[in-house]
Amino acid sequence: MDHYTDRADLAAALRYTARLGMHEGIANHYSLAVSADGAEFLINPYGRHWSQMRASDLLLLDANQPPVGREDVDPTAWAIHGAIHRKVPHARCIMHLHSKYATALAALKDPVLPPVDQNSMRFFNRVAIDDGYDGMGLGDEAERLAVGLGNHSVMLMGQHGVLVAGPSVAQCFDDIYYFERAAETYITALSTGRVLNIASDEVAEKTARQWAAYPGAAQKHLEAVHSILTAQEPDYRH
Repeated sequence: MDHYTDRADLAAALRYTARLGMHEGIANHYSLAVSADGAEFLINPYGRHWSQMRASDLLLLDANQPPVGREDVDPTAWAIHGAIHRKVPHARCIMHLHSKYATALAALKDPVLPPVDQNSMRFFNRVAIDDGYDGMGLGDEAERLAVGLGNHSVMLMGQHGVLVAGPSVAQCFDDIYYFERAAETYITALSTGRVLNIASDEVAEKTARQWAAYPGAAQKHLEAVHSILTAQEPDYRH
């Protein structure tokens, strides 16, 4: 089966995340299910820098077949993404980052993102929080994350980072972009030491629903990224 569009979308998201400085060297991973049952998925290979990612670089793995002896597969990527693709049907796409502000939020004793601005209101009561960190994402932790995500699209991984899951590359990229922006605003506001202006539950929920109903925003965001990369780094599609 030809997954050219899937590969191009994922490569574009990886490259642009590097441009935004939200990646962490060659670590962290984006994956996308390409089979009906979600078991077969594309993922970035171990050792390839995000700023140089091409569509043809992406690996095709099976969540039910451990990649024994493969040096191009990051063990934590296989553990976390494999477990979630096996156990969470709505997680067609999974994006996991140690981005600066989301990770700073994850480092707080209380990592809840309060509705202090329009971007943070987007995620009001919509973020799962994992507070059971006990080492790098291998074995038991990966299984725990898959269960903890549940029906949520965003998980803040305590002392670790952030994970977004959803139906498409476009939706996940939009979510992870705006979550990082929201975390940046919150952490910056905290740094002033002044009293936060937290919206009421009613206003926050209303705004979250407005975000969810906003027409075509995620797809248009990804299309804009494709346009930039096609003009400046067209090899990402190769």
